[in-house]
Amino acid sequence: MEKAEIVLNWIEDTYGTPEELAKILDYGIEMLFYLEEGSFEQKEVQNVVAAIRGIVVRLRTM
Repeated sequence: MEKAEIVLNWIEDTYGTPEELAKILDYGIEMLFYLEEGSFEQKEVQNVVAAIRGIVVRLRTM
């Protein structure tokens, strides 16, 4: 299995589609620009952090 296929399978298993992961990451970028207390729910921020962490971990193992 190629690395790209492994990453795509992980994305699909974890987030459903690459587009869904892209939405989460776009939301994270938006959060970083406007992050103030009360701007976003804590769970929303945690979801974005988890997505970014997942990408970092996967990329480091490639």
